Amino acid sequence: MIAGELDISTGAVLPAATMTVAIICEHYKMPVIVGIAAALAIGALIGFINGYIVTRTRVPSFIVTLATLFAVAGLTLYLSIFFINNTNSFYHAPDWAKSLFGGKVYGFNSSAFWWAGLIAAFAFFLHYSPKGSWVFALGGDQESARNAGIPVAWMKIALFMLCSTSAAFAGVLQVMTFSSATSQANFGLIFNTIISVVVGGVLLTGGFGTVMGIVFGVLTLSIVTQAIGFTDIDRNLSFLIIGVMLLIAVLLNDTFRHLATSWSASKKK
Repeated sequence: MIAGELDISTGAVLPAATMTVAIICEHYKMPVIVGIAAALAIGALIGFINGYIVTRTRVPSFIVTLATLFAVAGLTLYLSIFFINNTNSFYHAPDWAKSLFGGKVYGFNSSAFWWAGLIAAFAFFLHYSPKGSWVFALGGDQESARNAGIPVAWMKIALFMLCSTSAAFAGVLQVMTFSSATSQANFGLIFNTIISVVVGGVLLTGGFGTVMGIVFGVLTLSIVTQAIGFTDIDRNLSFLIIGVMLLIAVLLNDTFRHLATSWSASKKK
């Protein structure tokens, strides 16, 4: 989204990755490394397809990834029935894989440490590496970025691949943690992702945002949704509260856009 694009196919990539690991490792008894590699490769391939279509056709990424969402979801259901005659599967990972990807470390799920590591990696890439400024340039002014010599098409394809591969890795962590997989598309993941990013201060138009802001948005959404269960507030109002929170974030988002625009203009002067 910072680069000015939107990928909603992640809601289908994650279950596709979980089923890939479960089918390859549980039903065909292949090594767990093979299942993980296959899941990540599928995520990268889906991201490449998304990026290639967006850069070649100039069709809005929302439409492209919406089509990919349904295509991958349907293909996952079909192949699950074809290979194992079931849309769900169990997978009991080896002890080392369970500990590394889905076990407990100091009372926390190991996935929390993977998340922290990815946060550090993405923060370094986006805010401290030279190519991080390319991402902001894509979202700020794509034509100016192209004129400045930035490989716009290559960069967008790489970002789509990174997004889908990350979603696939989340699927790997999920199947290792819960020892089960499902082929059902996770539509709730799509909306929660967008809400978290917007609440975290990323501009809807692209060109502005921080990794730590997104972390703050994720934690805010998680705390709000979980805390409701520990209060006297009717849980049926949870969606109302999230909707109001999103509306406030969007209104602030527009304010941030004006501030970013005015700051950029003053800097040029």
